[in-house]
Amino acid sequence: MWKQGLKYSMQDPTCQVFKDDTVVAMKDKYPKARFHWLVLPWEPIPSLKAVRRDHLNLLQHMNDVGEKLVQESLDSKALKFRLGYHAIPSMSHLHLHVISQDFDSPSLKTKKHWNSFNTDYFLESQDVMKMVEQNGKITVKEGISELLKMPLMCHVCQQQISTIPQLKEHLKKHFS
Repeated sequence: MWKQGLKYSMQDPTCQVFKDDTVVAMKDKYPKARFHWLVLPWEPIPSLKAVRRDHLNLLQHMNDVGEKLVQESLDSKALKFRLGYHAIPSMSHLHLHVISQDFDSPSLKTKKHWNSFNTDYFLESQDVMKMVEQNGKITVKEGISELLKMPLMCHVCQQQISTIPQLKEHLKKHFS
């Protein structure tokens, strides 16, 4: 039931920050950064594995909506953002993450959370579209979930850090 949570949240007008006939965008209920939105298609696509070449226009529209959210955010000039997908999502239903790179959030609690956005486990939106255009589908590297177990490393200066609290303190140097 928990894995299906996005399907219920996307129907809730109080969660929505944007919607049209094709997609809905909402704030992540457990944001891993100051700004963290999800862009989901209304079409019931379970995951990246189900994406095919005929979804290219949808992927582009999802990306465009994500870019619009970034431009409308108050800190779009001060913060960097990334748009992408988890290689193996924890939630059912295709969703694009739009996330600021400050990672300033009480919901960022584990190495798995950090590594899901700061290793190759996070597939950039542009790369996903290119892969679909070239191959007609998404292929995920064998053993990619092992990246979630990697040591913590600052995404700005590549310094290895031992714990999430230490990492959060370290990030303040880059984003204060």
